Amino acid sequence: MEGVRFGLGVPTATEGMMYPIPFADPAQAVDLAVQAEALGFESVWANDHMTTQRYVRAEFEEPPRFYDPLGYLAFVAARTERIRLATGVLVMSFRHPVAAAKQLATLDQLSGGRVVAGLGIGAYREEFEAMWPGRSLHRGEHAAEFIEALRLLFSERRASFEGKHISFTDVESFPKPAQRQLPVLSGGNSPGSIARAAHQAHGWLPACLTPAEYAKGVAEMDVLVAESGRELPAGFERCLQLVVSVASTTAGADARFEESQVYNHLRSLSDSTLRGRLNDDLTARNLVGSVEQVRDQIGRYVEAGVGTFAGLLFATDTPEETIEAMARFSEDVIATSR
Repeated sequence: MEGVRFGLGVPTATEGMMYPIPFADPAQAVDLAVQAEALGFESVWANDHMTTQRYVRAEFEEPPRFYDPLGYLAFVAARTERIRLATGVLVMSFRHPVAAAKQLATLDQLSGGRVVAGLGIGAYREEFEAMWPGRSLHRGEHAAEFIEALRLLFSERRASFEGKHISFTDVESFPKPAQRQLPVLSGGNSPGSIARAAHQAHGWLPACLTPAEYAKGVAEMDVLVAESGRELPAGFERCLQLVVSVASTTAGADARFEESQVYNHLRSLSDSTLRGRLNDDLTARNLVGSVEQVRDQIGRYVEAGVGTFAGLLFATDTPEETIEAMARFSEDVIATSR
């Protein structure tokens, strides 16, 4: 497993979803990223939500704190030295690409070229409807335009774009990113996400797939790449986001996972990202079990094509428990993968 990378999912917009309310105040959220770097995690992955989802409001009386991922990562950049700063994912329909390009390029400059832009259409259409009442949007078409718009803004001195959903004229956006090619990853499990990865992006970022499903997605992507005649960029990144629950026994790991808020969150996605798949055993879609079982599962994912275990979420209820779980994972898994 040499060369495999592991990243932490940080709590930017996770309260009430992957974690209980309350979970992490701003200082605790930043400290988790700082601890991740010290423990050998290669990257941190910040997610993106703008308003509380209906199912979260129904479960919790107190509203969750959703931190802006790019503002958070800018603060983390100043507290760290090497760890990559990734979005997992930045929701494209929340922002105009001209503003997003400016924010991402600024963060890349401030961090010395450590930014990875994981982009997605968003799991909850209700957030888009809350922001843009009365407006309809084909989010897949919009996503393809958004990625192309970013490419132009990152590469051209004067960028213009005219699409069905996005348009701008003669935008001179400087500075450009510090990286010659700021990585843009296509986030999501859907055929549309795979197609955008194959045709436009620098990587693929799905979540909670089995090794067999991941291998199938990679094969589908390879077919699309061959049909398009595109040559994938150097360092094309094949990622996967999973939940981690490791214990001394299988039963203990299973129990901790099934009692966690993140388990409830995965169940909530039955009408979106994981539609039609929740009759399966969720433990088979994540890193759940003893140390030996988790190592074996990672090996199966690597054989399926995964190179980066991105945005790992630990089945814990507090930041303190998360740091303890991260430390054990670092010692038992990350250290043995080098």
